Amino acid sequence: MRARLEQLNGSGDRQSFLSYEVNLPSFDFFWHFHPEYELTLIIRGRGRRLVGSNYENFNKGDLVLLGPYLPHTWVSDKSMADGCSAIVIQFSRTFIEPLLKYEEMEGVDEILAKSEKGLHFLSAKDDDAERLMKEMVTSSGIDAFSRLLRLLTLLCNRKGEVLSSGHFKMLKGNENHQRINIVFKYVQEGFRKEISLKKAASLVHLSVSAFCKFFKRASGKTFSDYVNEIRIANACQLLIETDKTVENIAMESGFESLTYFNRVFLRKKGKKPTGFRKMRV
Repeated sequence: MRARLEQLNGSGDRQSFLSYEVNLPSFDFFWHFHPEYELTLIIRGRGRRLVGSNYENFNKGDLVLLGPYLPHTWVSDKSMADGCSAIVIQFSRTFIEPLLKYEEMEGVDEILAKSEKGLHFLSAKDDDAERLMKEMVTSSGIDAFSRLLRLLTLLCNRKGEVLSSGHFKMLKGNENHQRINIVFKYVQEGFRKEISLKKAASLVHLSVSAFCKFFKRASGKTFSDYVNEIRIANACQLLIETDKTVENIAMESGFESLTYFNRVFLRKKGKKPTGFRKMRV
């Protein structure tokens, strides 16, 4: 499985952008990219979001703007019995670039530039962005077009967090796409157990030394650091949503010792697990 080049499924060449709702039993691992900008709002579901080199938890209300060719996937928790739903808006550079020359679009130009690394927007109590996206799904023509402009303008005034490391770059070539896909999926599915550097290297037919160089070049971080980020993301969710002890959470997230878990957590989050839990209560 490689990072797939996804095509817009529009009905005809006259369609400048797409807005549609996705309803699925679950969001499965599908590491892909495409030449369009994409704005995704999670209506129902929770799990892990992988954008470039960034790996974080997502919940209902998660709103992310992705730039062209930025690899991404959402993977829902298997415990979501009521399924998952999202609204997706996609538009091309060809469509949006002529509009950016106008002074009124200066802010939009800025957020589109930031979206090259992925941009996560914090939720608002009265979410006009969600309302506009839902209206776009059921509208067309000039009505949908005007709502898209209002939506982009609205996001200019909302705090956005850049997601992916500046070091991340999608390596060219199908073989490299396939390799990084295999490794990401191996870690995604097995982080709760022992993750072997040697095993990861063997999966993509590289020596350990060559694999370490390949992974660092692709993600901007070491393999062990990437694994720890995924494990810490899982631990954060358990700290927030359960009353399990810190030691149990460490073990369930794949850490072999509580001491090492505490050290990694402090380095990644700037606070100890107990302090993180208290802040989220």
